[in-house]
Amino acid sequence: MKPSNRAQAIDRLATTLRFLAWPIACGLLLAIVIVQYNQLAQLSRSSQPPPLARALAAPSFADVIAHASPAVVSINATSVNVGSVERASPDKVNLYLEERASLGSGVIISADGYILTNLHVVDTLFDAFNAQVTLVDGRQTPATVVAWDEGSDLAVLHINMDGLTPIPRGDDSSLRVGDVVFAIGYPRNVGQSVSQGIVSALRRGADGTIERIQTDAAINPGNSGGALINSNGELVGLNSSILSKSGNFEGIGFATPASLAVNALEEMVAQAIEGNAGYLGVITGEALGPRSSELFFGIDSVRGMLVESVDEGGAAMRAGIQPGDVITRVQGTKVIDGGNIMAEVRNKKPGDTIEVEVYRQGQTLTLPTTLGFGQAIIIEP
Repeated sequence: MKPSNRAQAIDRLATTLRFLAWPIACGLLLAIVIVQYNQLAQLSRSSQPPPLARALAAPSFADVIAHASPAVVSINATSVNVGSVERASPDKVNLYLEERASLGSGVIISADGYILTNLHVVDTLFDAFNAQVTLVDGRQTPATVVAWDEGSDLAVLHINMDGLTPIPRGDDSSLRVGDVVFAIGYPRNVGQSVSQGIVSALRRGADGTIERIQTDAAINPGNSGGALINSNGELVGLNSSILSKSGNFEGIGFATPASLAVNALEEMVAQAIEGNAGYLGVITGEALGPRSSELFFGIDSVRGMLVESVDEGGAAMRAGIQPGDVITRVQGTKVIDGGNIMAEVRNKKPGDTIEVEVYRQGQTLTLPTTLGFGQAIIIEP
């Protein structure tokens, strides 16, 4: 190759190298950055705790709460008490009554409709109880106060409703100071609410059993009668009171151990069933004869008692008995008059199921009916 050609070749190579130098340098720099980024990312991942450790460091109790919350209900009661006193004469005093709304909570203990709460949630003058229960899913029903115990400040309500979710029960005897607990209830009419705390103290009896649970889980007006649950979603206490000068929660709340409360409920329910006759929950009109049968139904052969109304949420309504039906038989016995129905029903107990035969729109229907409670009884302490 001639010197001139060689020189030209060298110039072209130098020009090419100058043209490629910048992209090559940029590529090398980018490769170095990517390698360093991957190394830093790997180092960062190795310094993070594993997923299980992160979960344990920041736990969620959503599933635990969801497990227990369907069993905690709101209780709206109408309290009738003395509002004022007026001396009309030296030997006569006039008492003026007033009504006020009382809001509290309760816990479904059994699928049969028994609810445990505090007596002071439903307590009223002359035992004139009037309560309504609202479930967390929005369903509402009247409730009957079937028994109560003033000494332990406990009351048992009964509702007629299907699809109830009883709360799972825990072992309160294994509680220790420092255990995590949750108070579920309906404070200050804001809907169902949950507060978290710990077991702050345990008061034990002479035999070593727990008589009272102290907690710093927030308990406010409306929480009374609600559930105190453990970290497994199990009932360990019934929220009952707070220690406060202001009337608001100040970090010291108390609950009745679940074992004591549930044992008391079982005793009260047994005595309430024994002390009460079954209750159908209907108001009937006249006994039908040929003339009234012809007047109401166009035929003269319908015999029985015409149903005028049924208790809301009561045994009859739940069984499907409707106003306008004619009760023709109870437990196979022909219905002659109201006393005839009463005798058949009062031979049964709350919770017993009887067959009620009704005439409706030209058809005879047999309706299995589980009797409820019609009145409350007092369980003396």
